[in-house]
Amino acid sequence: MAKKGNRIQVILECTEHKNSGMPGMSRYITTKNRKNTTERIELKKYNPVMKKYTVHKEIK
Repeated sequence: MAKKGNRIQVILECTEHKNSGMPGMSRYITTKNRKNTTERIELKKYNPVMKKYTVHKEIK
């Protein structure tokens, strides 16, 4: 049986790339603890299309 826990999978999407209008997208999948982090997370991740580190925000 699968474990029932507080960790959930979230998708992070680049905000700068989304607003720039360039084709493609930069998304990452990670996990977070639902109890400790109730708000949406923001992390600086590498965007291979723009070739720099940008802010990625949680979607869904």
